[in-house]
Amino acid sequence: MAPALLLDVSPAPRLSKASLALTPPDTPSSTSPATTPAPLLAPWQAISAQKIADREANLQRHPEWRLASPLDPNVKHVASYPFSKLTPREREIVSLDATALTELLAIRHYSAVEVATAFCKSAAVAQDLTNCLTEIFFDEALAQAAELDRHLQETGKTVGPLHGLPVSIKDHVLLDGKDTSTGYASWAYKSVATKDAVVVSLLRKAGAVFYVKTANPQTLLSLETENNIYGRTTNPFNRTLTPGGSSGGESALIACHGSPLGVGTDIGGSIRIPAAHGGLYGLKGSVARLPHAGLLGSHDGMEAIVGCVGPLATSARDLGLFCRVMLQYEPWYIEPPLLNMPWNDDLANGKGLPSKLCFALLSDDQVVLPHPPIRAALERTKQALLAAGHEVVEWKPMDHQQAWDLIAKLYLLDGGREYYETMAESGEPPVTMSKWILDHANGREPYTVAETFRLNADREAFRARCMAHWNATAGVTSTGRPVDAILCPVAPTLAPPHGTTRWWGYTSYWNLVDYPSVVFPTGHLSSEDFSTSRAAELPIAPARNDIERYIRDQWSPQTYNGAPIALQLVGRRHEEEKLLGVLGRLEDAIRTHS
Repeated sequence: MAPALLLDVSPAPRLSKASLALTPPDTPSSTSPATTPAPLLAPWQAISAQKIADREANLQRHPEWRLASPLDPNVKHVASYPFSKLTPREREIVSLDATALTELLAIRHYSAVEVATAFCKSAAVAQDLTNCLTEIFFDEALAQAAELDRHLQETGKTVGPLHGLPVSIKDHVLLDGKDTSTGYASWAYKSVATKDAVVVSLLRKAGAVFYVKTANPQTLLSLETENNIYGRTTNPFNRTLTPGGSSGGESALIACHGSPLGVGTDIGGSIRIPAAHGGLYGLKGSVARLPHAGLLGSHDGMEAIVGCVGPLATSARDLGLFCRVMLQYEPWYIEPPLLNMPWNDDLANGKGLPSKLCFALLSDDQVVLPHPPIRAALERTKQALLAAGHEVVEWKPMDHQQAWDLIAKLYLLDGGREYYETMAESGEPPVTMSKWILDHANGREPYTVAETFRLNADREAFRARCMAHWNATAGVTSTGRPVDAILCPVAPTLAPPHGTTRWWGYTSYWNLVDYPSVVFPTGHLSSEDFSTSRAAELPIAPARNDIERYIRDQWSPQTYNGAPIALQLVGRRHEEEKLLGVLGRLEDAIRTHS
């Protein structure tokens, strides 16, 4: 076990308050023909223009890595386009998962420089295609990679378990020396990090190479990635659809082979939804397991619902790699709220699990019925589990609407005041999905201290009821013990059209009770897979509420053509290793049954 790192993890100042130097709009020369004066840019528009110009300048340091010309907007599926700029060896590199890359880097099959170069090239194209990046520092990454190569050449030893592995970082995670605008125009250029977040410090200790930060939405409290600085991020499998949020930049980048491993955060689905929409794996752990100090966002200090850091990757084993690296450095000696719980790699690999597992299937939360492709994926997975000798029982939904009503209040204890005040600093308006969530507190005053106490008590009572509900499944399993995991949707739709996400209940429920959950891909939708009439694919019974009616009306195979199909597996609190071990068994069953 490596010794604890003595790192300074006291909160970095929200704004380092560097003076905001903006380039004014060009003015006509004296020889220009008379024109109507251009309207003055609002402060947020000027900030946006400068940030986009800065990003473009960084990309243009390597123009040979970019697409020769903008792609026709009518081209929807673009995930494979980065291959066009890569050599055969580079294509090989970016097609490997993080675990394989770390093994090959350690034996010098690849150099850190050539791995970094391959992912930088893919990231440049991914940005051109999906608008997924914020801060770009390719040359720094190449210099860091060269130093890692020199170290390995001279000593014969790697720096750490992630030696030379490129890792992308979500924008609001502090990275020393980089801007941390967090999707707010008001914070751009004023939030340059003066230290690393704990997760970044540990990744740096492990030998990771940092090269980009990725887009997140305005306010972070959104399942779509859009802000007034950079605009909207699109889904590389169908650019008319969202890549999810708030870690949507990570999703789009990794899906375009622009990163082997990304750091996201999750307070209501913000890792799992992007992972699902990107055809990736994503893990939301229990809050007290993985380090999360050093994140810049609204409501610092609000602990009614706490977000957590987690990985997005292209394989399940990479999720375990990330957790193992985080916990091998004993972060509980760095970040006080964390539990002293070393990682159990054997359990994460399935050792010690019963040969026959029992799964609970949640197919409908009784608020919004999922679209047909998701229900079909659940049924296929159920049949694979049964064929492999596992048991599947029904999970009876427990108060999912009540859970949403409670967590929405806990998200917005101040009635959304801090969000609006931050936007007002630059005059920026709320984007579509920011307005949608903030409207949940529209016209409501901030909760009093007494009201907050009652809401926290309600949260704990709900958690106790959910635990008892899980324990009670021992009465319906053939083994006489509670179910090992819950199999359920990630969302009621596949990646939705931009600005139309309306139900978080399949993910936020598990944030409320603080259960770990992992998302895994099961394929992609082809509109030809659903050739029957639209009416035949939807329930005959009337919609149960306005949200279900809205989401039901969205269903059309053509709308979601090409979108990834993913499912979610939920485990018990602080049992991340068992959850990954159970996922391994589930995927074995799927492979055998297919």
